[in-house]
Amino acid sequence: MKTAEDFLEGQILLIDKPLTWSSFQAVNKLKYILKRKYDLPKKFKIGHAGTLDPLATGLLIICTGKFTKRITEIQAQAKEYTGTITVGATTPSYDLETEVDATFPTEHISEALILETTKQFLGEIDQKPPVFSAIKKDGKRLYEHARAGEDVEIAFRKTTIHDFEITRIALPEIDFRVKCNKGTYIRSLAFDFGIALNSGAHLTALRRTKIGDYDVINGVSPEAFEN
Repeated sequence: MKTAEDFLEGQILLIDKPLTWSSFQAVNKLKYILKRKYDLPKKFKIGHAGTLDPLATGLLIICTGKFTKRITEIQAQAKEYTGTITVGATTPSYDLETEVDATFPTEHISEALILETTKQFLGEIDQKPPVFSAIKKDGKRLYEHARAGEDVEIAFRKTTIHDFEITRIALPEIDFRVKCNKGTYIRSLAFDFGIALNSGAHLTALRRTKIGDYDVINGVSPEAFEN
């Protein structure tokens, strides 16, 4: 059984974040649970090592106490995701946060074309972050500009895709597994994949399964952690 001193000295907690929860909510939930159970000081440190969107589930690494100093080191490790790309339509957010804004033909999309197209995204690639993201531009988050209807020029960034495996094809849905570097936007990958297929696409499911050697199979839900 862990003690208050254990959490102050530092723990790495693997949480399986539920759908619709923000990463901030999950951290706050654990902070509330720990402070209530162990009567921890107001300045008790706790934070997560890499944001997950509310519409994504899976591995959220939460560090406590002195281990919050390890957040940058953990964030820098390669990440693995599974999910679903839906072809034939795009959304402004590149996922289900916003409504479909355009539709595209899919009749020409074959299994062979899908598998061949994945090769374009292996290795170092240039990627433009979604306009609905938390990156700051001119002192505001990109999503704040987007929700205000403002046009913003977004620069391409370099990132690396180590693996891009197609695990199921049931058009318009394409399931995948991706291993990538820090800073990769899977929503942007889905959007760009649609363009590469001479169609359009958006992300309709996402689950983070690994960060470095940390695996979601060893994670627990916030509710299970509380119990």
